[in-house]
Amino acid sequence: MKTYDFTLVLASGTELTEDLAESLCAAGCRDATAWQSEGVVYVGFDRAAESLEQAIRSAIADVQKTGCTVAKAEIDVPTLQGT
Repeated sequence: MKTYDFTLVLASGTELTEDLAESLCAAGCRDATAWQSEGVVYVGFDRAAESLEQAIRSAIADVQKTGCTVAKAEIDVPTLQGT
């Protein structure tokens, strides 16, 4: 199993509150960190799974347990130095 790093962006109108942070943890997002910037809530994951797709799908399902809607997933692609 591999660990995948990605960020879920929550739908507009979502506010990061202490209650939401606790709900994310209770919903299975213990491998995530949530933050808010310019009115947008992000949830960054380091999720172990068999594939990237499986990691993202399970993270979305966990976030949806809190009643939040995921707008999109962002994946950081490392750049190769010297190319």
